[in-house]
Amino acid sequence: MKLGVFSVSLSVKDLSRSKEFYENLGFSVFGGAMEKNYLIMKNEDTLIGLFQGMFEGNIMTFNPGWDSSAQNLESFDDVRQIHEHLVENGVAMMKALDAEPSGPASIMFQDPDGNVIMIDQHR
Repeated sequence: MKLGVFSVSLSVKDLSRSKEFYENLGFSVFGGAMEKNYLIMKNEDTLIGLFQGMFEGNIMTFNPGWDSSAQNLESFDDVRQIHEHLVENGVAMMKALDAEPSGPASIMFQDPDGNVIMIDQHR
């Protein structure tokens, strides 16, 4: 199964402070905006999302169809295929799949230890 690029979405209390902290680790802003309360930061092929006030806890995120530079991949497994496979294998969804037959969509579920995983397809 091709899940696409991986990142960790972190729920942060102070976006400016977190931005400065991760910049000191060698990350730079890659996307998002301070005024929208989120930043995507990158260090080589490693991505982290910093989200202030958007959700509780941290989320492991996969983006089908994208590489680590948010460039479209030629071949990827659509989130609907991934959803079907997971449901067939007994994975309970936290967020239902959108009814659209193609295009952007996302699903959320938990691993056996309660860690939240989101498959978030943007195209």
